[in-house]
Amino acid sequence: MDRFVLTDAQWAKMEVLCLGKPSDPGRSGRNNRLFVEAVLWIVRTGSPWRDLPSSFGNWSSVYTRFRDWVKADVWKRLFEAVSDEPDMEYAMVDATIVKVHRHGQGAKGGLKARPSADPKAA
Repeated sequence: MDRFVLTDAQWAKMEVLCLGKPSDPGRSGRNNRLFVEAVLWIVRTGSPWRDLPSSFGNWSSVYTRFRDWVKADVWKRLFEAVSDEPDMEYAMVDATIVKVHRHGQGAKGGLKARPSADPKAA
């Protein structure tokens, strides 16, 4: 996979917090960056795990590892590591996605006193 979502600077902050590094005891992941990119692909596309492209590995293995990281609070630590310098790229708002209610545009409206259909009822 040549194209990554994470920049090298972001990955450098995250790499030390990942489980399964070669220096960790026990089983280690083959490629932590590829695994994180696979999870980001799922988040970006909203696809089910079964639709994960095979270039990321077996979807079942990726999902199992994702659940293990959730239980170990790894994702929280990774998010905190990269959220100290937000780039605000995804916080951009323009008029194509935000619509103003007609009252905010200066249209006339609101409650008006209307005479009742039965004058004796008033």
